[in-house]
Amino acid sequence: MFADRGYERAAISEILHRANVTKGALYFHFAAKSDLARAVIDEQTALVTVPEHGSPLQSVVDITHQFAYALRHDPLARAGSRLSIEGVLVDGTHPWGGWFELTARLLAEGKAAGEVLPQVDPVETAEFVVASFTGVQLVSQALTGRADLRDRVAVLWRHLLPSVAHPGALARVRPEGITDPATTALGRAHLPLRAGASGTLGP
Repeated sequence: MFADRGYERAAISEILHRANVTKGALYFHFAAKSDLARAVIDEQTALVTVPEHGSPLQSVVDITHQFAYALRHDPLARAGSRLSIEGVLVDGTHPWGGWFELTARLLAEGKAAGEVLPQVDPVETAEFVVASFTGVQLVSQALTGRADLRDRVAVLWRHLLPSVAHPGALARVRPEGITDPATTALGRAHLPLRAGASGTLGP
């Protein structure tokens, strides 16, 4: 319902009907609609896993392809993305915190490994990567219903990598990704949740 209608137009009665649960069951886990929205935002940050191929910079690229896949195939990803973009900041924290932190960590690891250029600021660049991906997926949604999102993400990286990657790494890092997002996108294990967030949708 959040993915289809957004926060304001998603009525609790319709959520109950679609989920086939009673009002008592819902309110046992979530005191208000805002708590349910926060759980969705928190849970969607755990929709990707870090590929184990030894290249931190390639991992950053592959994670964006994983989330692009999830936006096409997982309603939780679509709901969390829409809530984030609508500005449903239930406790005042920004919804991309986990993605910022993971991307910054991988860029710092890539810098230490000689993959990332020494002048690159991992935190600043991480926020730019997330912001750029968000814009690309919104354009893809508007124009093709995200059917071309994977290609658009590859184009994004073909433009970004030359300003981030060391020349020696640039030839090795593939903008289109090297892992299959269909088999890795829904792992839900490695993105850090914000402190104090439960990260669970209940049974």
